[in-house]
Amino acid sequence: MISSKKAIGGSIAAILVLLVSQVVARLLASVLVIIKIPTGICNIVAGVLYFVFTYFLLKVLMSKILKLNMADYGFAKIGLKFKWCLIAIVLPLIVTGVYLLFFQGKFVPSDMNGNQIFTTLSAGIVFMGIAAGFVEEMVFRGVILNLLKERWNIWIAVIVPSVLFGLVHVIGMDFSLGSCLLVILAGTMVGIMFSLIEIESGSVWNNGLVHAIWNIVIIGGGLSIGEEADSYSVMSYVLDSKAFAITGGEFGIESSVIALIAYIVVAVFAFAMIMKKQKD
Repeated sequence: MISSKKAIGGSIAAILVLLVSQVVARLLASVLVIIKIPTGICNIVAGVLYFVFTYFLLKVLMSKILKLNMADYGFAKIGLKFKWCLIAIVLPLIVTGVYLLFFQGKFVPSDMNGNQIFTTLSAGIVFMGIAAGFVEEMVFRGVILNLLKERWNIWIAVIVPSVLFGLVHVIGMDFSLGSCLLVILAGTMVGIMFSLIEIESGSVWNNGLVHAIWNIVIIGGGLSIGEEADSYSVMSYVLDSKAFAITGGEFGIESSVIALIAYIVVAVFAFAMIMKKQKD
């Protein structure tokens, strides 16, 4: 068993790694903008650097500072499982489909030109989608979850990082109290979902894939669903409904009741798989 100091210190350090990696990746990519490299290419470079820097710094943190084996923290191998690859695709498509099929609204195209579309999608798919999805899972479900599980127990390991994950999404946001509570609830539940996927699969790359594809489909800049047209998306589906639970408030549909139900369903499935393994 590791010490409390190592578990807490390592968790804080992992979050700092995420923040530093993101800032440095953006700064280096901005240098390319200055020398007239297309912004879309710079976004791709920033995403790659964000992932690479985070992985490298986490490796240094785990092996050199904390003296822990990364293989024991979900980083051993890719180890993707078909069921989680399938859920990674189905989950965001079902949530999107529910809105398009069952809630009235209208499609509003953007006035972006080809270069602007490339810039938007490169940032949404590579940086906000793939890089952010995998980086957040490496930090929260790879390092933090496993540190807390080793020091205390699996319940603390699942709940604490998940609540923290929810809180992170409201820090610095000028949201109303209702929106903040909804975001924290949804963020906590999605954190629990990702945690259970990691525990069931034993590989951080499975929940990373689910997270990354969710980000690509829901916030990747291709199609935005919400109360208003999104100027940062190629196409928007503007909902007629203004119901707080349906729209997700100021954060958007990721914190809606529709998304929350989807998180719960996947989390229950993952939990059932974990229980089945234990019985076998």
